[in-house]
Amino acid sequence: MNDSPGWASPGSAPSDGQEPGDPRPAEPADQGDASSKWSKAQPPAAQWSPPSAPGGPTVPSQQPGPGWGAGRGPGGGWGGPPAAAKPGVIPLRPLGIGEILDGAVSTMRAHWRTVLGITITVSVITQICDVLIQRHLLPAPPEVDPNASPSEALNQALDSTVTSLVNTTPALAITLIGTLFTTALLTMVISRSVIGREVTLSDAWRESRSQLPKLLALTLLLPLMAVAIMAVGILPGILLGATAGLGLSLLGGLAAFVVTVWLMIRFSLASPALMLEKQSILKSLSRSAKLVRGTWWRIFGILVLTGLLTLIVSMIIAVPFGAIAYAVDGDGLGGLFTGAAPEFGWPFLIITGIGAVIASSITYPISAGVTVLLYIDQRIRREALDLDLARAAGVPGYGPEQPTDPTPGS
Repeated sequence: MNDSPGWASPGSAPSDGQEPGDPRPAEPADQGDASSKWSKAQPPAAQWSPPSAPGGPTVPSQQPGPGWGAGRGPGGGWGGPPAAAKPGVIPLRPLGIGEILDGAVSTMRAHWRTVLGITITVSVITQICDVLIQRHLLPAPPEVDPNASPSEALNQALDSTVTSLVNTTPALAITLIGTLFTTALLTMVISRSVIGREVTLSDAWRESRSQLPKLLALTLLLPLMAVAIMAVGILPGILLGATAGLGLSLLGGLAAFVVTVWLMIRFSLASPALMLEKQSILKSLSRSAKLVRGTWWRIFGILVLTGLLTLIVSMIIAVPFGAIAYAVDGDGLGGLFTGAAPEFGWPFLIITGIGAVIASSITYPISAGVTVLLYIDQRIRREALDLDLARAAGVPGYGPEQPTDPTPGS
């Protein structure tokens, strides 16, 4: 490569067999010395363009095209890397954590009708089911005798634990179903918003419904996997019993928890891979593991930060509604101050349900948006997906628009 000032190769290497003395594409084929090849009055480096001799062949301008520089986008100049194309809510280049969060929020703003239509509909249905189950189907909490003997107190604690598990199971199942639909539909909305395309609720449903059974199986598989790992870690200590068994259970539980967290982050991109690439469950898990490999801590940090942000937003919304519900529902407020088990009525359940709907309408799109944008970001970093997305968006300089899905399987 010629290292003389004013020359930079636009990305192509010299042809095989090219001698050092052969003229470069933008150099005049002059036989004089090097100083006679260039005019002494040159424009600034950022505005340089190859000269053309009168009557001679015109040399094409060496403009950076797709694949040039860090941005991989058309445009820019010789003074620095070109700006990345941004047809939608994110620039088509590797993203930072701020850009991922901003892209999730920008999707909510740009497609608020579709996003709110999905989240509010799902949240209202799930909250109505939850309220009805809590009011009519769940058993009342067992009575607690403060004067019970140690053995009786242990039995009461076990009964309370079983009752709590029974009471939380319907809520978890309802939340799982709601998350399933919002994840499926919002994944399609967010993936289209990246290339600046509008998508309606009917479009999102039509594109995602064929993958819903697989997504349901994947959504159930991951928690079951976590429960099985935790059981394997704790069960030997429980079977051993006594003090040594308690220590072994704690140690095994801690090791199982670490393994569970590692696997959950490793498979955290399986849902968007399944939905956007139309993959099977095992293939989507494999794709997620491949995309996460080498960047586990980065993805872990982003997901933890997103979880904290959504938790804070939920608490900011839930606390005022909870206070209003306690104030309106006299029985619940009285039970709270007397120390007895509060019996919440319809006002309490309705007001807290409204707060939960509002919180879900805000936090669901953020969580889904971060997951989908993380998946796209990892594919941009590893597979140059930004070039396919730019072509799908019709960005000039990237070739004709591709009629296929902009996030195909590799």
